[in-house]
Amino acid sequence: MADVTLNSPNAASLADSGPIQPASRPNLDKGFNPLTMILFFGVLAAGLLYVAYSIYSDVDATGTKITTLVPYILLFVALLIALGFEFVNGFHDTANAVATVIYTHSLPAEFAVMWSGFFNFLGVLLSSGAVAFGIVSLLPVELILQVGSSAGFAMVFALLIAAIIWNLGTWYLGLPASSSHTLIGSIIGVGVANAVMRGRDGTSGVDWTKATEIGYALLLSPLFGFCVAAILLLLLKFIVRNPALYQAPEGNQPPPLWIRSILIATCTGVSFAHGSNDGQKGMGLIMLILIGTVPTAYALNRALPESQVAQFQKTSDAASKVIAAKGAGHSIIGDPRPAVTQYVSARKISEGTYPSLAVLVKEVGDQVQKYGTLNKVPAEAVGNTRNDMYLTSEAIRFLMKDKENDLNKEDLAALKDYKASLDNATKFIPTWVKIAVAIALGLGTMVGWKRIVITVGEKIGKSHLTYAQGASAELVAAGTIGAADVFGLPVSTTHVLSSGVAGTMAANGSGLQMATIRNLLMAWVLTLPAAIMLSASLYVLFANIF
Repeated sequence: MADVTLNSPNAASLADSGPIQPASRPNLDKGFNPLTMILFFGVLAAGLLYVAYSIYSDVDATGTKITTLVPYILLFVALLIALGFEFVNGFHDTANAVATVIYTHSLPAEFAVMWSGFFNFLGVLLSSGAVAFGIVSLLPVELILQVGSSAGFAMVFALLIAAIIWNLGTWYLGLPASSSHTLIGSIIGVGVANAVMRGRDGTSGVDWTKATEIGYALLLSPLFGFCVAAILLLLLKFIVRNPALYQAPEGNQPPPLWIRSILIATCTGVSFAHGSNDGQKGMGLIMLILIGTVPTAYALNRALPESQVAQFQKTSDAASKVIAAKGAGHSIIGDPRPAVTQYVSARKISEGTYPSLAVLVKEVGDQVQKYGTLNKVPAEAVGNTRNDMYLTSEAIRFLMKDKENDLNKEDLAALKDYKASLDNATKFIPTWVKIAVAIALGLGTMVGWKRIVITVGEKIGKSHLTYAQGASAELVAAGTIGAADVFGLPVSTTHVLSSGVAGTMAANGSGLQMATIRNLLMAWVLTLPAAIMLSASLYVLFANIF
């Protein structure tokens, strides 16, 4: 019987092909060759030189004479910390994007991280900027208005250093914690500490409406990732019946070309979306640093064309009429700014809100009309003009949301157009800032990725990741992050993708490693309070040092 079996054609073919090899662990220990390291440090050095030259050119274009180097030393230190945050963000968060292509043997590990780094770079360059200023709007308005003061520097240093410390700690433990959660927790901590130090209720130091909006995005996105990735996998199984798609890799062999193309495309999408969303968080903070240290060059958008300045006058006149009508019968004597600042901080309309805002709107319009274009605003007036514009924009933002303001559709439209004109003048991101952040995030992707990749690839499910599982998780992550970018909301690449992998494991009946899931949930729950306490403590420390 044994002879008959061995001589049968089927047995012969099985004997030739040998037993099916189980999926093997990818080679994660192969280092970069010397040429790659030379290129890495070359790009890093070129990026720093480009940043220095761009700042010099921008300051020189304003005609400002440099009399002291102290602001530029502070600027250099603050920029290094801000770009350091984006660098850590790169290897902390982007490791999630490459885990699926590495563990399905679609790309070698060293090539995958370079590929992901490049598309992170492109994502940052092509980003909208909406997320950047959504993050900044969480900060206390009084600190933003005095960002060049010692309190402003304490704020920036505290929240960035706290975010870096927590990110490095969770990375060291191999936990895919969220950089978005970390940064937002750090901002809340600074806001609460600042309010308490000024003798106010700690809850008054944060725009809780915006914080709640962002909190919902951060809370729901991983749940969305888990459920939708699971549903997508089941849908794929129903529509695409090719068994190869639902198998784990065999040995070290790459998947068939069509499967490999899908997995590389989804990795590319997540990397691009991550750069587009996460890269903006550092941009907003870098702009605060620039405004605080070199306001003559960066407080106002000097590149704004004259046509938009003319449009500003038109929208200013329309908004002024709306606000003045609401404040009719009341008048104020003296500086209108304290009453407007009080409204922005407390979000409660008083008798002085509308008349004070009406005066401030008129003063802003007079300043712009006096100089004609923003690039002609003299150096000594730039900071005040910018602060007046920012304060007016924030007051109008809250008025449009306030249900007690009794504004009709025409009034709201006029205020919305005016706010857009104000934001065009104050909320802008120079190209060199995007390039600097893109380089930091892209290079960060190529460093330190291994710990998080192992967690996502080996420690979430009980079985090896299949092709369909990897593609489903990546597709959902790319779509979720891209949608959040459109709406100006920060979401966690880490939580969306790792929860997507967990969702596909659950849908496939592969089983979950509950110890890892428990650690992920703990990191998710603890990140916000830990970041809040860290940044609050650092803010108190720095505020007493600076």
